[in-house]
Amino acid sequence: MRFMCIVKHSEAAPIEPPQALFEAINQLGGDAAKAGCVKVGQGGLLPTAEGARITLKGGKIGVTDGPFAEAKEVIGGFAIFQAASKAEVVKWSLRFMELHKQHMPGWDGTCEIRQMFGEGDEPCGSAAKARETEAAV
Repeated sequence: MRFMCIVKHSEAAPIEPPQALFEAINQLGGDAAKAGCVKVGQGGLLPTAEGARITLKGGKIGVTDGPFAEAKEVIGGFAIFQAASKAEVVKWSLRFMELHKQHMPGWDGTCEIRQMFGEGDEPCGSAAKARETEAAV
């Protein structure tokens, strides 16, 4: 199963985390891979001032350049893991947040874990139940 870990924090958080954090995260990724939880992608995101938003509302599409004043918390980065279970990804994400606590004192943020679905993925959660119900009919 694939899981995306979405890291959110205040827009005011430092743009460039310390090098020691990057090194610790790389070590964590190696440890996770040895345990069977393989990171298949990761990345950080620049501030919203560098971005744009495209919205569809009331049948109209609009583009708004950043920064986004109403954003209290922004997505600062992500990682995608191939793992046997959500519990496994939770375990490694807790260690990830501990590294932030250690290397970026005062940093506040969240790591949201979401199971992914797409071509080749097993159905999960309510999507799996819906497919099972459809198949039974």
